[in-house]
Amino acid sequence: MKNQKLIRITTVPLSLDKLLSGQLHFMNSYYEVIAVSSEKEYLERIGSKENVSTFHLEMSRKITPLHDCIAVFRLVLFLRKQKPLIVHTHTPKAGIVGMLAAKIAGVPNRLHTVAGLPLLEAVGLKRKLLDFVEKTTYSLATKVYPNSYGLKDIILQNKFCPPQKLKVIANGSSNGINTDYFNPDLFSTEQKVTVSSQLNITETDFVFVFVGRLVKDKGLNELITAFELLQKNHTNAKLLLVGDYESDLDPLLPTTLYTINHNPSIITVGFQQDVRPYLAIAHALVFPSYREGFPNVVMQAGAMGLPSIVSNINGCNEIIEEGINGTIIPVKNADAIFQKMELFVKDINFYQELKKKSRIRITSRYDQLVVWNAILEEYQQLLTP
Repeated sequence: MKNQKLIRITTVPLSLDKLLSGQLHFMNSYYEVIAVSSEKEYLERIGSKENVSTFHLEMSRKITPLHDCIAVFRLVLFLRKQKPLIVHTHTPKAGIVGMLAAKIAGVPNRLHTVAGLPLLEAVGLKRKLLDFVEKTTYSLATKVYPNSYGLKDIILQNKFCPPQKLKVIANGSSNGINTDYFNPDLFSTEQKVTVSSQLNITETDFVFVFVGRLVKDKGLNELITAFELLQKNHTNAKLLLVGDYESDLDPLLPTTLYTINHNPSIITVGFQQDVRPYLAIAHALVFPSYREGFPNVVMQAGAMGLPSIVSNINGCNEIIEEGINGTIIPVKNADAIFQKMELFVKDINFYQELKKKSRIRITSRYDQLVVWNAILEEYQQLLTP
């Protein structure tokens, strides 16, 4: 199979780097893998890291019809030259561009993974447009892989795709989790003390951590409101925010930004290539997102031994089992976030019981090699006459 070409496409290379880390290198043992994305320099770094070829194709996460048509045209020419056996796309824009170009170019196996549906938060004409694009993407694909069972249900409810075209691989997730890499035993007490002291976190503090884009759709407005309520009676609570803002796409409320910038118990460290040191010094993850596919950060936190407070959305409510390795709250509900955060701080026995089961829940269900081999098996089954 090594002489057969497998092309993997994402809108931005960050998705290849963070959401599919290691998978391209694994698949390159079985197929000739070519990674396609925008941001040429970053893409080439990923190619070197994963030891795969790359093709730079400029795309934007925004609605840009003219630029998208140019991207489709360039990709068609590239695919006709390469003649791949499989084109596998991820993320919405890469999905429509990649599936359309692959269809025009006559690629026999056109696969699309759905790792989230941004359109769920859209309304009016924008929602109608995004619905149309999503349906078109699925109609052009020969197989569609929601990366959670909840996401599969949403796709069926919205009639985006016939059920026979859909499949959830393994237990969900696009990439699984490297449980050897995300392992709390890799961090010594001295290392954790050093990181904590740099952030002015003391031994008596209870640290909640959020990892992800600091945007409205991740529930940041509600989280900050909840944390301010928590602080009134629990002055030892700290909130650690790991991630960057996206003010042009999904800005936070001005009051939220003011609180983040002026509350000394809210610590921001920006985007981090390695989030493990911050998970290692935290006590629990809070992830009140409005929508997800199958969130890596919840698996990463669990693998690092952290129980999680997550919103009741697909993906999150599959990784977290209520009262086992975390707790589940309603979406867009600051009071519910506050109540669960306070429960973690006040009821140490409840917290410790969740913590005990957090890592084993991930290692037993979402280890990376389990997911990679399941995807490889899917490729091989598709190609069996």
